[in-house]
Amino acid sequence: MGKRFNGFPHVLDTRQFTRDWIEKELFPLVRKIEKKSLMGKLGLPLEGKEMLIIFFGESLRTRASFEISMIRLGGKVVFQSLDPRRMSSMVKGEPFEDMITALNEYYENPRQGVIILRHDEEGGATAAAKVSNLAVVNAGDGPGQHPTQALLDLYTIERHLGSIDGKTGVFVGDLVGSRTIHSLTYLFGKFRDVKTYFVSPKHLRIRSDIKEYLQRHNIPIKEATDIREVAHLADFVYQTRTQTNLGTREWDRADKSNGFTIINKEVLNLMKRDSIICHPLPCKDEIVRSEVDGDPRAVYIKTKNKKVSQVKCGLYMRMALLKIIFS
Repeated sequence: MGKRFNGFPHVLDTRQFTRDWIEKELFPLVRKIEKKSLMGKLGLPLEGKEMLIIFFGESLRTRASFEISMIRLGGKVVFQSLDPRRMSSMVKGEPFEDMITALNEYYENPRQGVIILRHDEEGGATAAAKVSNLAVVNAGDGPGQHPTQALLDLYTIERHLGSIDGKTGVFVGDLVGSRTIHSLTYLFGKFRDVKTYFVSPKHLRIRSDIKEYLQRHNIPIKEATDIREVAHLADFVYQTRTQTNLGTREWDRADKSNGFTIINKEVLNLMKRDSIICHPLPCKDEIVRSEVDGDPRAVYIKTKNKKVSQVKCGLYMRMALLKIIFS
């Protein structure tokens, strides 16, 4: 394995990763794993390695893809704590950091295990990493970050569009609560000549720290409340649901006083024929599925263009990250 990323072995924040590492180390490995997976020749490179899963919040794709990745590469999932505020010793008053420290005590060799952590508070993964010799992977920390989702999103964009330089991204929906948008925006800003459009109701504008980051990297930023005003400019549209589980109140996306943030046939007709639509899922009513799913530009779950979907990219990406972490 080649050059390691900043902060190795912990995966906490997309600002850890340089463009050089992504393009020269990570993406080539993901492509190699995708090819081997299709050929049924993954081997057992993680034999003897163990995964511990701690999830304070709900999950389907993140948790399932990490477990499947670990098992397919020969490792084991040996511990799961789901809803630890109710179902672990935290209910007895144990500090979170003590939970992480105790799990570390079971390992003489910290390179034998990895903790996949979804915390319900921003900064939870960083707090765990400070007391852990085992690698900690941030699988979402409240409204903060979701780095492995952002890496798979970036790979999906590169896989379908051929490159990232010079591309225009339109980010739509709950821009305050969407940790996937926060993480992906930080990655997108590492590339040349890219442009960002943020579409949301006025009360859910993108966070100031992200705008400041993009401005420092000379990335043009424009904000809108109606996706129809900017859909024709997009190389990719990144749609998101309302983060009600993180405290955002649902709003009527078709109500003109809130702007227009739905992807439907009207929006499709405005978009470039070679653009793509991404979504981290789950999807509610922010995409009119009956009008959009069958379009070849919809790549979020099962594509109509015989290319790999965003969901499947997640499996290959997480396999690659596990191989790197245990290298």
